[in-house]
Amino acid sequence: MAGFLRLLLGFLLLPACWGVLRTLVDAIVLAGGADNAFSAESISLLGGIGAFALCWSTISHPIRTYVLGHELTHALWGLMFGAMPSDVKVGTAGGSVRLTRSNFLITLAPYFFPFYTFVVIVVALITYAFMRPLPFLPLWMFLVGFTWAFHILFTLQTLTQRQPDIKLYGRIFSWTFIFIANVALVLVFLAAVSDLTFLKLGTTLLGRVAGAYWPLAQAAWKGICILISWASRFFTRTA
Repeated sequence: MAGFLRLLLGFLLLPACWGVLRTLVDAIVLAGGADNAFSAESISLLGGIGAFALCWSTISHPIRTYVLGHELTHALWGLMFGAMPSDVKVGTAGGSVRLTRSNFLITLAPYFFPFYTFVVIVVALITYAFMRPLPFLPLWMFLVGFTWAFHILFTLQTLTQRQPDIKLYGRIFSWTFIFIANVALVLVFLAAVSDLTFLKLGTTLLGRVAGAYWPLAQAAWKGICILISWASRFFTRTA
């Protein structure tokens, strides 16, 4: 029963994925301000993504670095939920970490939580706390894009393989949740350090997600009306 509910929830989240993706495109534009759609910050973010994509296609993949981040993410999220991590192992063939407890967030964390992007964001926010506005913002945006692309490409490669973590909670639910959570972290960073305020972000996100579900709501309502009409005629004839 729990598996069926997760499958159903996964399908229900598919339109939200489209709405969140459109919000990310809007956010990249809004981050530069109303009069600067193609700002240095937006270009730097995209440049960082492109730079790692180029590295991915031309040099050997830093597998050990990814595995280290993967296992440290399990450990970090385990600590957040009161689990004690131990016996961290990292190698080119894979890694492992022992935890005293687990849940779906701890299990899926390495797929939706970009560890190295998180490190960049934490350092940027600490700097921002002492120096406003954040100095060298285009450089920070480049690093966010670079590390986020690192996470995304490795995650996509990993998801093409058989992963017990993904199988445990179902592919559809895991994939949709992973996608939404990945984009959400970048949206929060953009709102925190650029001209994109959290109010603008919230309004845009609400509009895009609602717009993604609206056609489905219309179709569902139309279907309900058809069923009510059919039922009404059926009972009228049998009365």
